[in-house]
Amino acid sequence: MMKMTRRALLAAVAIAPLMASAASAEGLISIIVNDPANPYWFTEGEVAKATAESLGYEANVTAHKGDTNMESTLIDTAITNKSVAIILDPANADGSIGAVKKAVDAGIPVFLVNAEINQEGLAKGQLVSNNAQGAAMGAEQWVASVGESGSYVELFGNPADNNAATRSNGYETVLTQYPDLTKAAQEVADWDRTKGYQKMQSMLQANPDIIGVISGNDEMALGAIAALKEAGKLGQVKVGGFDGSPDAVAAIKAGEMQYTVLQPVAVFSAEAVKQADNFIKTGSTGAATEKQLFDCLLITAENVDKYTAAFTLSQ
Repeated sequence: MMKMTRRALLAAVAIAPLMASAASAEGLISIIVNDPANPYWFTEGEVAKATAESLGYEANVTAHKGDTNMESTLIDTAITNKSVAIILDPANADGSIGAVKKAVDAGIPVFLVNAEINQEGLAKGQLVSNNAQGAAMGAEQWVASVGESGSYVELFGNPADNNAATRSNGYETVLTQYPDLTKAAQEVADWDRTKGYQKMQSMLQANPDIIGVISGNDEMALGAIAALKEAGKLGQVKVGGFDGSPDAVAAIKAGEMQYTVLQPVAVFSAEAVKQADNFIKTGSTGAATEKQLFDCLLITAENVDKYTAAFTLSQ
């Protein structure tokens, strides 16, 4: 799995030296992500850490791996370490509310990235991809790839993450406009490549004549591609993903994946830290709203060569 250097990450988000800000910044910013084994979450943590350090803070990155108990423990550690801010990719839309509240009650501002919680007014900011916009864009590209008739299957992300339903609903909004496209099956694969492979195997056995797979993220899509290759079906089944991961980009270049929807994770991870810095220094994030959406971009065979390694497209 591809890992990116700190230099590449810094270049991707164009972090310039901020000497005046750095002189007045101090303290620890704790960054809690999901699982850095996934290159998307790796980028999220490393960009946030690099941005914090460029502003003069200490920073560390830990991971809860989707476990709310571990998330709570990591929040306790951040409180004990007297963090001046916490950047958190929440494990669960409902289950993470208590952990966020605990940090807020301890006087530590929390900034959420990538995923939301189902309560406003606790976090100072919730910075996420515009998943509805990205899903609709991806679904339109998917139809362009597979055609307007036939049966297909869907791989659904972790139901505890609001992004899973938002993306699925975005797909549905577009695909239901094509009455000759029929969804033969939908399976939950929890954003995971191995589960995507396993679920694809079972769906393919039950539905051998499908023409496409639409997936809630790249990892599940890549698992589906592995299963389709194994079954000798990849040539007749088109696959679309979501995230803009390096492995998905490689699959597009290889002709194995039709597209991926690029989430600007490097952009909103850096922005969350900058807003934390503003809040620490001025008492204001500088943003107009708590919830902030960042539009996604589409990566296809036509523009894949413009892709850069840290979840960005070059201009």
